Amino acid sequence: MCDPNKDVIMTLSPQSFRNTLIAVMALAYTAISFGAVATPVLARDSGVYYRVELAQPATETRAIAAGVAWSCQGSTCVAKKASSRPVNACKKLVRELGAVASFSANGKPLSAEKLAKCNGE
Repeated sequence: MCDPNKDVIMTLSPQSFRNTLIAVMALAYTAISFGAVATPVLARDSGVYYRVELAQPATETRAIAAGVAWSCQGSTCVAKKASSRPVNACKKLVRELGAVASFSANGKPLSAEKLAKCNGE
């Protein structure tokens, strides 16, 4: 039995220290790996700059236009910011997916005039 009045000093053998260190590193690697996998799922809507409502539902769930990857569900498509102006990004998207009913960049909708230009009217 342990005497509570005496100090107990625990020492780890080099092998025990090595095993403990490996276990800690494995747990850290698992946590980092899980974070890397879970982050895209958790941040699905973050970074959205362009938001589009198509005139007809998209036939594809993904498209590349205006130098960015567009993600579509039904008639709604979103993408991160591109280097081109919004009306040019809109025109390129129309070529890929068809007519656009509404187009916004950073929460600001295109004017009716620019939307008509986007759709080639």
